[in-house]
Amino acid sequence: MNLPYPDILEDVETYLARLEKSGRILIPAPVRRRLGLTEGSQVVVRVEDSGKLSLVSRSQARAEALTTARERIRKFIPPGSDLAEESIRERRAEVERQDANR
Repeated sequence: MNLPYPDILEDVETYLARLEKSGRILIPAPVRRRLGLTEGSQVVVRVEDSGKLSLVSRSQARAEALTTARERIRKFIPPGSDLAEESIRERRAEVERQDANR
């Protein structure tokens, strides 16, 4: 059942779900289709301090975690740096040192 909410939430789809005695919640079909969930799909349930509960597909949770990690690391990388190239240079220098010591 799609619930009507004020204009403040006009771009948010909201559905009513019922908690069963066993603790299960049935995810409404439109939500399952939108998230690409099928039987056996894994989802991530997040609970915020405010009590807000959110549900995301596992692939979306991984993508968000990767984006967050990149954002956190980026502030420690000087502008214009290429860490991959720097790592390759360091590895090549290490190989040259090892070859020189043989």
